[in-house]
Amino acid sequence: MSPETVEVRRSARRRRTVSAYRDGDKTIVLLPAGLSRTDEERWVRRMLDRLAAKEQRRRPTDEDLMERAKELSARYLDGKAVPRSVRWVENQRHRWGSCTPDQGTIRISTRIRGMPAWVVDYVIMHELVHLLVPGHGPRFWKLVERYPRAERARGFLEGFSMAANAAAEEY
Repeated sequence: MSPETVEVRRSARRRRTVSAYRDGDKTIVLLPAGLSRTDEERWVRRMLDRLAAKEQRRRPTDEDLMERAKELSARYLDGKAVPRSVRWVENQRHRWGSCTPDQGTIRISTRIRGMPAWVVDYVIMHELVHLLVPGHGPRFWKLVERYPRAERARGFLEGFSMAANAAAEEY
């Protein structure tokens, strides 16, 4: 693994705040100009740790998905939806997720990787409910609506789809 490239930018206008962001393969850390070298080193380490933690939350592993599915089932479905596996898949271009109820498998499209956690949770919840109810009838939607951000997440995904389709049409 190659060492991380970090660029420190000091600003005389920046008085108290420290921030960081990724720009391609390097990390930019913005610091006040008057910060000591010791404080700079401490803040750079701290900001790199924060970015790594944030990225881990935004890009969960298959194991993280399975753990989250168990938590969502326990909280909103009385633990009745028990998947055998929950994993990311690359081959879903038109669905956010899919479920094979008789095998207990849930697949989540990598297209939603990096979306807010509550959106990923909604997609997991939707697929968990399919373990209990195969179709999209009233009983299905009643169970999905137990997730408090269901409507908001659907709106987010619809907006994302609209924006992606509009961008595709520009080409």
